[in-house]
Amino acid sequence: MLANQLIERYQAFCPPELAMEGDVSGLQIGTLNKEIKRVLVALDIRETTVAEAIDKQVDLIIVKHAPIFRPIKNLVADDLQTQIYLKLVKHDIAVYVSHTDIDIVEGGLNDWFCQLLDIEKTEILHETTPGRGLGRVGEVAEQTLEELALKVKTVFDLDAVRLVTYGHQAQQYVRRVAICGGSGDDFYKDALSKGADVYITGDIYYHTGQEMLTHGLLGIDPGHHIEVLFVKKIAEKLQEWKDENKWDVEILASTVSTNPFRHL
Repeated sequence: MLANQLIERYQAFCPPELAMEGDVSGLQIGTLNKEIKRVLVALDIRETTVAEAIDKQVDLIIVKHAPIFRPIKNLVADDLQTQIYLKLVKHDIAVYVSHTDIDIVEGGLNDWFCQLLDIEKTEILHETTPGRGLGRVGEVAEQTLEELALKVKTVFDLDAVRLVTYGHQAQQYVRRVAICGGSGDDFYKDALSKGADVYITGDIYYHTGQEMLTHGLLGIDPGHHIEVLFVKKIAEKLQEWKDENKWDVEILASTVSTNPFRHL
């Protein structure tokens, strides 16, 4: 089948125009006007991902985080980062990026997070267009901050989570929860305005954490890498569409870890 046929079906589910202004989304490397036999779904494109794609003879990668996120001044092969791009081109591996569009779309990444954590009666955290936006705010069964944090740790199979609390508040009860995948600390004021008791998001900045506590908002920081759920869910979607449409293509979920952090 042609790559653009598969991407057209993906875009029917997750329209690229949902992406935030200035976001890097859509086709970034290669062409969609070609036959494909194998599609790989990945969270990031690093040297390990490229090696995996080459080894598995992949024709197209659907990825959440764009491999090219900052302007490139040159394509010198001696540079290790540049080698990632050059190998993709050399092996004719196209790369399609689905970044904030999959965060925003109804039934996308933030809704999958809510399902896993039993967050119900949800609404949008930060509206980007009327009726659409990043993150979700909803309700959980009343529990302590520590209990919810342990659930986050278990559900996402993490070795640790960071709590935004001055310590004694770990036993404080919470019910209304805001969540935003990736680095969402810019939206903590939206969480406050929506009445959240706790905000779950990654990469919370030191001073942002202090400001949150000053305003009475607790936090759970599970890191950025919980977005790896994208891989499993999108691979399942593609397999479902393959079966429905009898596509002659193999769907693969990346098995290499691109999480740069570990906790002792």
